[in-house]
Amino acid sequence: MTDFAAARYFMVEGQIRPNKVTDHRLVDVLSELPREAFVPESARGVAYVDDDLPIGKGRFLLEPMVFARMLQAVAVQETDRVLDVGAAGGYSTAVLGRLAASVIGLDCDEGLTAAATAALAGQGITNAKAVTGPLAEGYAQNAPYDVIVIEGTVPEVPAALTEQLAEGGRLVAVVQGSGSVGEVRLFQRTAGIVSSRILFEAKPHALPGFEKKASFVF
Repeated sequence: MTDFAAARYFMVEGQIRPNKVTDHRLVDVLSELPREAFVPESARGVAYVDDDLPIGKGRFLLEPMVFARMLQAVAVQETDRVLDVGAAGGYSTAVLGRLAASVIGLDCDEGLTAAATAALAGQGITNAKAVTGPLAEGYAQNAPYDVIVIEGTVPEVPAALTEQLAEGGRLVAVVQGSGSVGEVRLFQRTAGIVSSRILFEAKPHALPGFEKKASFVF
């Protein structure tokens, strides 16, 4: 029988705090929210592993350390409206729900959206909603967002997503570099212009639906 409280404690003390995550609100949420409640029963025993966690259908939860550093970078405020892209079973959406005013958790898989909806309800999180749709298109009907988080590696961040940022809005994503390692990038909209900078390197699994379209050479 896995002691989930102990596993959660060791995740925070062994993976989160030693890796420059100092945001007290974020650390408190990660210390309290049961990650195992958002993954299939077969994966619950390894819910706190220090790697991307496979949850079936070729999908993964981000490694806890990478996820925490990405959220710290966008500095989620209690008044923020958030879009969580690639929400999967809803864990990331739940964490964001504990930090922000409202969250849309977007996934392209209806089964995962249903699981996320049930898990969010099970944790009493009422300010977050799980929806289904193409990830690269975002969720324009609730835009603009103060924060957008992309939960996996993408070849590039589509304009459809940056256009859904509010003025002063922040977007964080892992963008595939020229090699095998991706770059965690922070994008920000200031005076209508979106700029970005590299924060650190990471190697999460790719999110579906962001593949570059093949170009034809004549």
